[in-house]
Amino acid sequence: MSNTNYDILIISTGPAGIFTALNLVRSGSSARIAIVEKGLPIERRSCPKEKVGHCIGCNPCRITTGFSGAGAFSDGKLSLSYEMGGDLPQLIGENLAQDTINAVDRIYLEFGADEHVEGLEATEAVKEIRRRAIKAGLQLVDCPIRHLGTEKAQEIYRRIQTYLADAGVELLFESECRDLVIEGGVCRGALVRDRGGDEKRILAERTVVTTGRRGADWLERLCSEHGIEHVPGPVDVGVRVELRNEVMERVNNALYESKLIGYPDPFRNKVRTFCQNPGGFVSQENYDNGLAVVNGHSYKERKSPNTNLAILCSHNFREPFDQPIQYAQRIGELANMLGAGHILVQRFGDILDGKRTWPKELVRANVRPTLPDCVAGDITSALSYRTMTSIIAFMQAVDQAIPGFAAPETLLYAPELKLYSNRVKVSEKFATSMEGLYCLGDSSGWTRGLMMASVMGFLMGAYLAES
Repeated sequence: MSNTNYDILIISTGPAGIFTALNLVRSGSSARIAIVEKGLPIERRSCPKEKVGHCIGCNPCRITTGFSGAGAFSDGKLSLSYEMGGDLPQLIGENLAQDTINAVDRIYLEFGADEHVEGLEATEAVKEIRRRAIKAGLQLVDCPIRHLGTEKAQEIYRRIQTYLADAGVELLFESECRDLVIEGGVCRGALVRDRGGDEKRILAERTVVTTGRRGADWLERLCSEHGIEHVPGPVDVGVRVELRNEVMERVNNALYESKLIGYPDPFRNKVRTFCQNPGGFVSQENYDNGLAVVNGHSYKERKSPNTNLAILCSHNFREPFDQPIQYAQRIGELANMLGAGHILVQRFGDILDGKRTWPKELVRANVRPTLPDCVAGDITSALSYRTMTSIIAFMQAVDQAIPGFAAPETLLYAPELKLYSNRVKVSEKFATSMEGLYCLGDSSGWTRGLMMASVMGFLMGAYLAES
């Protein structure tokens, strides 16, 4: 088995990994840097579904893997407030988090991000939305958003990819990290299988794992196998809602993305909206072992007549159960089984009536699905009673703030899962309990979303450049 040596090895080219390398380069570091990526370079990441109309099961999925991770095919929203995007401010402090957001935002602008920021205007409209939300027992968290757009995000990350390659960063695509190389309790690198099936050891002084939500389960297994300190966190299970733009028009115009949070009776689980896409499209992502999950995105130019957003119910488990990611995966597998491997969709009115949705009913309503190969059915047969009861109560509360939100024809897609529940114990400079190993981004459990993962990478690059 061959060995290759570097100073710094980064596992995955998601935003955390990209910004680690980017800030190292911009800091003038002379370190030899390699990034291992299971997927493809961004120029080869076209999804065949755009042409054939249905998912063909690419392995790995081109939407969730490859340069820039799922971020390249997402809506590309940068949340510009430390209050959004996970718990990183608890680790590094709110001031540093906000200052770094501002620095990262400037870099995105350098590489071509739109200068317009959503959510800074229409203050009276925001106040009215907030008043309605308060009356409904909900909290509105408004946050300035820089919207890259799905197609523009790919252009921006293509420029970053070229910049890193020109700077001498070795980008090892179609190379899957199989395991860490541990010697004497110290991480010395990783065991990697290349596109030809050959395995080699890539050795490095420091190894940075940035595998994103897709790699959270893989990282959790590594932590357990190698004794890396970690704790289970909450897991989010929910649905993707799709409704007409006319219903969401006031919110879309005032905020672009509304963040609503509630704790509905009878269970008082935290339920929240997430990833709102005005004029957007519902999409499918494939995880390992064929798990299909629903997501959403929107383009800068191409628009649909619908808005979609996630509604997520957080579940916190206690002893003796310590496998929340596997719990969410089982729910996803059940939903996939009911949909014959496709994403399930059901009308809200049918849920309340206790009946499944039939395909012919989807073409009779104002809301037409933007996911072409979704399967009409019964999502309540897959999601738990606790989850569904919480989502229904939450949607009815949102309807008080946004009339028409819980209309009978509103569509609910399942499963929407966020697999970042494993939280790795790290220092303020992101070092794990194992010497030589660092963990960043959504897979670490500290961030949620594009901006905060980029922030964590930016800081990691600065810390490595200093040492």
